[in-house]
Amino acid sequence: MDSITHFALGACLGELIATKRIGKKSLLLGAITQSIPDGDFVFSLWMDPSSNVLAHRGFTHSFLFGLLATGLLAWIFHRWVRVPKGSYKFWILFFGIQIFSHILLDAFNAYGTGWFEPFSQYRVSFHTLFVVDPLFSISLCAAAMVLSATTLAYKNRTRWATGGILVSIIYLGYGLFNKSQIERVSKANSFGNVDVRQYFSSPTPFNTWLWFVVVDTDSGCYVGYRSVFDKKPTIDFQYFQRQDSLSYFVNDQDVLNRLKRFSQGYYTMEQKGDTLIFNDLRFGQSVGWKNPRDEFVFHYYLQPNLDNRLVLQRGRLAGWDWPATKAFMARIKGNQ
Repeated sequence: MDSITHFALGACLGELIATKRIGKKSLLLGAITQSIPDGDFVFSLWMDPSSNVLAHRGFTHSFLFGLLATGLLAWIFHRWVRVPKGSYKFWILFFGIQIFSHILLDAFNAYGTGWFEPFSQYRVSFHTLFVVDPLFSISLCAAAMVLSATTLAYKNRTRWATGGILVSIIYLGYGLFNKSQIERVSKANSFGNVDVRQYFSSPTPFNTWLWFVVVDTDSGCYVGYRSVFDKKPTIDFQYFQRQDSLSYFVNDQDVLNRLKRFSQGYYTMEQKGDTLIFNDLRFGQSVGWKNPRDEFVFHYYLQPNLDNRLVLQRGRLAGWDWPATKAFMARIKGNQ
């Protein structure tokens, strides 16, 4: 999830776990601790972009890192911060809940998290929440602001913290329910004699009503959109050929192999003019609900050696003008 959501969640958890012992400092400490796994952004300072996309949400989002970070931070704070008796267990609880809740929450996005690194390179992704979803975050942010603005004498602090977290959990459950409905329809779609290898559904930006569906086959991928309010029993898919033959023209095969591993098999390659492009389909299209053949958000320039440092940001909101926004809202409402 985005940094603001993690800050707010950390503050709410800090209130529930530690405010009675360390006062309102628990809010700030909770927000900071929630952000620790995302410290892997520093890797981008010396890694090339193809290596960095694998490093992000890699080891720092693993169970092993969670255990090591929790133990180290608990030892440091037990040694240097004075709290009542039994403080080591208290700090284990505080840091453990903060760090592992971050690791768990990020697995609901499309990016994927390396829960099992360094023992396995498998990335866990439940494809349930867009990385920025105001409907998931608003209750947490509201609760965090109230907790920051009120004194310890305010009687409803616990209710605000609990309510903020509970509303987000309910919304997550609603997203999981919507996803199950989308996948039920996806499975019912027929592709004739085409061998379907894998498929996924992922929410489009800022909501859990309109979903992006990708079906992977031997030669390419079928891409479509499905709203929970759609009445049609089928999904209108567009086919994108994988074009693996373009791999032979890539000078740096190590970069290509890293991108393929990162994409988990959901990729295509294409030649645009003199530029060879790698598309990771898991992050959707810029405005695909308006233009079914639109470019994909994650497009990496293989050749020539162009700037790929903002590979995940440059296409995320590209083309989001007012007509695209109106088309987006209309598509959420569903078709007949």
